[in-house]
Formats: sequence, structure tokens, C-alpha cells
Amino acid sequence: MAEKNLTPEEENLREISEEKIQEELRERQEMAKIRGEEEVESDAEDASEIKKELLKEEEAQVMNASTLDFDWDSVSKRSTVYKGEKLKELEEKYKTSLRTFQEGDIVTGKIVNITDREVVVNIGYKSEGVVPLNELRYNPDIKVGDEIDVYIEKLEDADGQLKLSHKKARLLKAWDKINEVYKTGEVVKGYIKCRTKGGMIVDLWGIECFLPGSQIDVKPIRDYDAFVGQWMDFKVVRVNPEFKNVVVSHKAIIEEELEERKKEIISQLERGQVLEGTVKNITSYGVFMDLGGVDGLIHITDLSWGRINHPSELVQLDQKLQVVVLDFDEEKKRIALGLKQLQPHPWESLDPNLKEGDVVEGKVVAVTDFGAFVEIQPGVEGLVHVSEMTWSTHPRNPHELVKVGDVVKAKIISLDREERRMSLSFKQLKPDPWEKIEEKYPIGSKHVGKVRAFTSFGVFVELEEGVDGLIHISDLSWTKKINHPAEFTQIGNDIEVVVINIDKEHRRLGLSHKAVEENPWDVYETIFKKNDIFQGIITKIDDKTATVMLLPYGVEAVADISHLQKEDGTTAKVDEKLPFKVIEFSKAAKRIVVSHRKVWEDAKKVEEGIDVDELKKKIETTLGDLEALQELKKQMENGEDKQAE
Repeated sequence: MAEKNLTPEEENLREISEEKIQEELRERQEMAKIRGEEEVESDAEDASEIKKELLKEEEAQVMNASTLDFDWDSVSKRSTVYKGEKLKELEEKYKTSLRTFQEGDIVTGKIVNITDREVVVNIGYKSEGVVPLNELRYNPDIKVGDEIDVYIEKLEDADGQLKLSHKKARLLKAWDKINEVYKTGEVVKGYIKCRTKGGMIVDLWGIECFLPGSQIDVKPIRDYDAFVGQWMDFKVVRVNPEFKNVVVSHKAIIEEELEERKKEIISQLERGQVLEGTVKNITSYGVFMDLGGVDGLIHITDLSWGRINHPSELVQLDQKLQVVVLDFDEEKKRIALGLKQLQPHPWESLDPNLKEGDVVEGKVVAVTDFGAFVEIQPGVEGLVHVSEMTWSTHPRNPHELVKVGDVVKAKIISLDREERRMSLSFKQLKPDPWEKIEEKYPIGSKHVGKVRAFTSFGVFVELEEGVDGLIHISDLSWTKKINHPAEFTQIGNDIEVVVINIDKEHRRLGLSHKAVEENPWDVYETIFKKNDIFQGIITKIDDKTATVMLLPYGVEAVADISHLQKEDGTTAKVDEKLPFKVIEFSKAAKRIVVSHRKVWEDAKKVEEGIDVDELKKKIETTLGDLEALQELKKQMENGEDKQAE
């Protein structure tokens, strides 16, 4: 069969192929020897098959030069056809189509196919790569032919597959963009995905950023959920690469705009100017107003001429109000506003016939340590000083007498319309109890009062409002020795008293509790005679003396510690009941001195036959003689002194 005519290109390939055929045959023969097979003969049939295979390889090299790595110079040498412009064109195509890829590169690829789970992407590599479809969910309009950025994870995985990731490429590029806009301060658009603790989550190019609640707007946010699902402008205000943390702010954009508007608004402000604003925030000390880009404060004292406890009693959030500019500071951008100044002052509408001495009715609006404020009409208040609340001279706390909200009557004691001040009095609505004190509380009269206070020297007793008296500590009891009034009574208790002194000028009464009863010492004088023995209980022991209650009269006597010695040599203790002998009685000093030791000592002397009474007489006589000798000695000394003169 005659061989068909070949083109120059085919002839060139044929020549190359024949050389390779011979080389391939030689290699096969050597491999056969190694395996111990019979020598392969180079018959025409084997040569024809090898030639066909090599021709296919050569054609593939020419048609897909971008995917095979071979030397164009050697091709040029072997080819006698591809010369001149054609050769240059093929070389240029090869150079532009041949790309070097490395793992970790971010490249642009074209989508060639989309399945239910994957997107097939051609990046110009020898094989195509796949990207999970869920990495492109953010773009529902993706289609075949679109170009996307991909990150080369592996050039060949375990299956020889090119492994790509669009998500990583997007994130890496997003971080570059975020760092760039952070440095430049550029405004970018972000998608608010959801709420989180303290703010919102914003998607910027696939990176989740934190938007604090305080950075959403310059106004307080009451409904965060309303922002979810919205696209908004943001500024990147903080980036932490170590923790992959990004903070964005929408408020920063608004503040920049407001700053310019503030300058413009403040430059046009004038004191006394009336503006319309919206209640932006309510605090305990005032109300912040939005004046259309700049904030102003209405202090609580400038909200109303009347007294209020909290601004929320008058205004509500988002309420529109007319306000007047009281003052402003261009440098600090502070504006002081007033609401009450748009209304006439209440003092201007006060009854012109109102004068001192008139009785008015009002409501207690404040109570302090020094008095109470009474509002007699909205915005007009008078002060009731604590000294004008009651006739009592005993210190009283205003909070004990009135409370906020009480409706009271008071007498005007001073009125200054120019200074807008008014003084009121509660007590002057009642007569002064000291005007007729001698008639109501004459000396010697008995009364029942209430214990109001203690001092170290006595008890203050209130007989009625405005009339107090003092019981000196010595006037509390005829029989008991009292160191402090608290030992005898308690504050708030009722107590019987007798008026023993009146000082009307200084509003003082002298009172006595013990005077309510007759002086028992007149009776005690007939009972407690010297040397009489009584049963007694020791109630108290001090360093040198003891207090003994004599039974059954309940009279307190004193005994020296040495006189508590018992017959067995021990000393009696508190609460012991023993016989005591009276060794001294003084009605003037209201004093009884007793001794337990004398009881058993005198008893012993009687047993020994000693007449105790006679012995006492001798002792008294001796003592009398001694006194006479002392007197004689003094007379003699005085006489000597006179002679010397």
C-alpha cells in the first residue's frame, strides 16, 4: 500500500518519531532481558504501534503547550515549519499561559461548573480545583463564568486533586482591607448579623466584627433588634491581630458630622434665643435636649418654678419642647437651657394683698435639718424654720414634726417680694404657753410630765409643748444615791413632779420628783436609832465603802469595807443578807452608817462580862477630856502670842 503524501509538519513529526521508535525498542529489549524474557524483535507491527503512541504524545505537546514542560528551543531545532512570526506567536502564547503556583497563594479563578455541593474553578493549573458551595452562600447570584478569589491549600491532595478555599482567600483579603481602612479612617459598609451581649455582630467582608451598643448611635438605643439585618456605614476603631478582634463604630461617623453641625449651630446661638428641641435623655439632675445636632442641658432647677423631685415628673423621652438659651460655651460646646423661663414668675402673680400676719395654707414640699418648705401656690414657697415649728425649747428634728406632702397652715412672719422670700411659723398659730406660766404651773403644784432628755446633772421633763423643766439629780429620790438619771428612769417615761422654781424670763422651770412624797427622813429619825440592829442586804461594794439596803424599809445605808468583816474573818459579799448595827444617823445629810462587824464584836464583849454601854461612856468621857485638853492648849498658845506682842 502506497504511503500517502505527508505535510512538512507531519514529516517533521515522523522523523522525530522514527528516532524515538528505535530508542523505545531498545529500552523494551533491555527490560525483557532483565525480566528473563525472549529478545524482542523490532518487527514492523511493533514499530507501527510505538510510532502511533509517540505521534499522539507529540501532537499533545504541540496542542497543549501550556500544560507540558518542554524546551521550545529543541522544538525549534527539530521543526522546519514553525518559523518567523508563527513561531513568535506560539512562544508568546506559551509564556503567557504558563504560570507558577505555590501553596498559600491567593489567585483569581473562573467558575466552570456549579453542582449541589461544589463549585469547580479553573485557575490555569494542570487540573481544576473545587470549592465548597457553602463558602459562596453569601452571594446567591453566583454563576458559571464568574471570577472569584481562591486560596491554594494544596496543589495535590492524597487524590491528586487541587484543593482550593474561597473562604480563606476572602478572609485574608478582608484582613488586608480592614487594616487598610483602620489606618486611613475610610468609611465602609457592613451587614449587622445578630445581637450579642453588649452590642451587635457586624460582617465586614466575611469577618465578624463587634459593634458595642454605645457605638451604634449618639442617642440611647431602646430597640437593638431593629438594627439586625441592616446594612450600615461603619468605621474601624480598633484592631487586635493577635486575638483576631475588630471593633467598629457607626457613632463615630455621626459624631464627625455632628461636630461640624455643632460648630455651625453654636456660632449662631444667642442668649435668650428660643429653640425647639427633642428630649434625648432624662437624669436625676436634668434633661438633655437634642437641638438638631448639638445637645443642651436643662438643669432640674430650670425646669419649673415649682419644686420637683425628678425631671420625669414633667417631661418624657422624645418629647418636643420650646426652650430658651440661658448660656453657652463655644470652646467646651456646652449649652445651658431653660424651660421655666418661658413662663412668668409665680411671684408676679402672688396676691398683692397678702401681708405679714396673714394665715396661709400650703403643702410641705421639702424637709431639711433646719426647717420645712411650704408651697402656698405653684412656684411660691415659704420657709418654716425649726425654731418656728414649736414653742418647745427642747431640740426637735423637723422630720419628727412634718413630712413631705402634708397640708399645713402657717402664719406669715416676713414677706419680701423683691427678694422673693417668705418666712412662716407654725407655733405662732398657738398661744405662747409662757405668757401665763405662773397661773398654770404655780410653785408647789403637782403635774405629770414626759422624760425628754438626760444630762449628767438631771432630767429634762416636758409638761406640755413649749414648757420644759429640769429635775436635778438630787431631787429624784429621798433615799437612793443616784449617780446618773438613767439609773432611775428612761426617756419617754411619764414622771410625777412638783414645781419648785419658775424663771419666766429664761423660760425655765425647776422641778422635783422626790417632793411628790413627804420627807421620809422625819420618820426614819424615829426608827433608825444609834446601836439598833437591822437586817440588811449588801447591794453594791466600791473600793472603800459598801451600800446596804436596810429591811424592811428599803432605806440605803453605807458601811466601810472594814465593817463588812464577818466573825470567821472573811469579808461579806454582794447580795449577802446580814445583821447590821446603826453606828451613825444624820437627817440633815440623809445618811445612815452601819456595821456588821460591830454586831458580833459587841456580842463577844457581853459574853466576856464587859459592859459595853459603860465602856462606851468611858470612851466618850476620855474623848471629851482630850477635847478639853486640846482647847486648853490652844488658849495657852494664844496667851503666849499676846504677851509676845
